[in-house]
Amino acid sequence: MGAPEQYEITGLGLAGTEYTVEQTGQDENFRPEYEARDVTGDTIFRCTYEMYEERDAFPFVDADGDELFTVEATGTWDIAGDYLLTDTQTGDELVILDNDISVLQDTWRIRDTADESLLAAITSRSALMTVARKFLPAGQFIGHHFDVTDADGASVGSIESGFAVHDQYDIEIQDRSSVPIDPLLAATVVIDAIQAN
Repeated sequence: MGAPEQYEITGLGLAGTEYTVEQTGQDENFRPEYEARDVTGDTIFRCTYEMYEERDAFPFVDADGDELFTVEATGTWDIAGDYLLTDTQTGDELVILDNDISVLQDTWRIRDTADESLLAAITSRSALMTVARKFLPAGQFIGHHFDVTDADGASVGSIESGFAVHDQYDIEIQDRSSVPIDPLLAATVVIDAIQAN
């Protein structure tokens, strides 16, 4: 695996270990909208989940509306497949997000685009909660709890949300030297949007 710095997105400049990602509502076309903030409450990026007939797309913009990066499904209706994260300002394809469909556990992986080596994994903690979220009438309001592990499988952080109409995730990373932070925040948006829709 390369150094986490090589997966940083131009224009973000993240240096912390705690962040918040929140679904803030829907736009006029009923598409979910998201915002990421640092510990001071400053906006890092915003995103609207664009659901197309051919491919799902996530354009991420800064607080001024300038595009930072995109995440796009590499195939049609890619519920369990690959999503490519591209730095808009450089054109560099940075990472692939992939997911296996499972009723009992959600596992997303962040991989290098060149050799597909594993950079980090995001795994739901409780099979029971995963089932409840998918099958109970109000299951979508039950909080998410994910463990973040590095390429060696060591736990390096967590992504958690509480019971709410709109998901708000608290992201804490103990060791930012072992996982790429920027793609991790983007993956949180993608995971919530794909699972909810």
